[in-house]
Amino acid sequence: MQSTLVDRLSVTQKLFVMVCVLRRVHASISNFCIMENSNKELVKHLNHLVTICKDGVYGYQNAAEDADSEALKAMFMEYSNQRETAISQLNREIRKLGGSTDEGGGPLGAMHRAWMDLKAALSTKDNKAVLGACLTGERAAINAYNDVLAENYLPIELRSLLAEQRLDIQDALYQIETLHQTIES
Repeated sequence: MQSTLVDRLSVTQKLFVMVCVLRRVHASISNFCIMENSNKELVKHLNHLVTICKDGVYGYQNAAEDADSEALKAMFMEYSNQRETAISQLNREIRKLGGSTDEGGGPLGAMHRAWMDLKAALSTKDNKAVLGACLTGERAAINAYNDVLAENYLPIELRSLLAEQRLDIQDALYQIETLHQTIES
């Protein structure tokens, strides 16, 4: 009868092999738990960005309604659509991570939208006031993206997507700042 490798090992060697296997199992479980926690944290951060982008959609739709220039209305609707695309991309990433997406905008965004509504009502469609409110929203969005991008555990593909979305917001911010300065002059 042919003996197997396990049969030829001493009791001490068998115990050593079992300890090694158990350590690997323990390490795998620990890594899974760490990954699970980082995924939950990441989903939380991504849901916050979804909220920021939803606030941008609502804010730009309000800005388009309040602008008196057709060019500004078109630009604001383009930025609103850009934020809608970002929301879809973020929601897809959240689902990949096993998370669920939040609904609605955030409380700060709601306050910002209410402020934009009040400002617009008082300013009788003043483009400068509308652009100023947009600047506030875009700066908040940039800060939110910077916070998430500062995290070390972001997968490369997700980091790239977030950096691209942040760049879109940065471009919008630059455009709005330029128009706002032009109106101030």
